Amino acid sequence: MPNQEHTLDDVFRALADPTRRAVVQRLSAGPASVKELAEPFDMALPSFMQHLRVLEESGLVLSRKKGRVRTCHIKPRELGEAEEWFARLRAVWEGRFDRLGTYLDELQNKGGRT
Repeated sequence: MPNQEHTLDDVFRALADPTRRAVVQRLSAGPASVKELAEPFDMALPSFMQHLRVLEESGLVLSRKKGRVRTCHIKPRELGEAEEWFARLRAVWEGRFDRLGTYLDELQNKGGRT
């Protein structure tokens, strides 16, 4: 799907399934054929291909066919966008926890000054 913008919703939907997360994890080590990727899973190849289709539609995985072998590659850009989203969220929550910690310290110090 060239020139199609992928959203975080697509990425998170794709990663919501443990089979697809395992495929992404495996591909992070390098490209692999569909046969190699499907091997560890106890499912029919057409079912596994549906998982690959979701990963491709999300923009996380790209596959190319050369001869009779379809090889899959990870596309780290989409994962990077999800990581950036988590980093922004983490920064917000860390700031909140820091403020809460400061507030609790102030309460404790006030309580000790009687």
